[in-house]
Amino acid sequence: MRRRQTLRPQANPGAPIVDLRRLPAARPLLFGTLAAVALAGCAPAPKGGGVNDPYEAQNRAVHRFNVDLDKTLLKPSANAYGSAVPAPLRQGVSNVASNLSEPSYFVNDLLQGNLAAGVQNLFRFVLNTTAGVGGLFDPSTAIGLAPRPNDFGRTLHVWGARQGAYLEVPILGPSTERDLTGTIVDFAINPLRFALNGNERKAALLAEAGAKLETRFRFSSTIDSILYGSADSYAQERLLYLQNRDYALGIKSKTNQEFLDPYEDPYGN
Repeated sequence: MRRRQTLRPQANPGAPIVDLRRLPAARPLLFGTLAAVALAGCAPAPKGGGVNDPYEAQNRAVHRFNVDLDKTLLKPSANAYGSAVPAPLRQGVSNVASNLSEPSYFVNDLLQGNLAAGVQNLFRFVLNTTAGVGGLFDPSTAIGLAPRPNDFGRTLHVWGARQGAYLEVPILGPSTERDLTGTIVDFAINPLRFALNGNERKAALLAEAGAKLETRFRFSSTIDSILYGSADSYAQERLLYLQNRDYALGIKSKTNQEFLDPYEDPYGN
């Protein structure tokens, strides 16, 4: 059994830990954190620093499902969306989806003790929601305030939780035990989930779907080369995901080579 760990942001190790059990709205965060720690201990890292993929057989089966889904549904839908909808409107929809994520970025900034990033993401959300007409436009970037994406998977990394095993998730694609838990918790803790009414939530879901189609359309050649032009698309996708994730977290690549991301991550991580 692994030694019990105390989860607290590394940036401020002396800060008191809030009793999340007293905060009903924060219970999903507590459960997600405990689940991530448990999952990270389920599949120990392989000796020698190799890829931690003990579920490869199951992952490959899910990968085949995802590739078939991309071929029959996602790629044709993305091509139709990209061809039928003008580029400025597609960009506006993607801007709205990105703006809807800013409150979640802000929450994770606070959980990581990164107040500077939190202030910037909060200001971006306020400015883009007001002057940007609900996020259709991005005046924040125009004045030099670039987006600073964050997620609960990164928060768990800052708190010392292990990455765990590599996973291929139906529809969602590549992930890890830690990152999948982070994805679930991010959905639960986004303040907009409680602020939006029914129709607004439907509009938000449509914007997020449009953004996914835009990403698939925009990076079509790159994604096609991975999924359909590789001798082993599963291994190629796994390698790119883990390298991109290490790069985003500031972790030196396990190959001991500096990883330079030549394009924006097509998987949105």
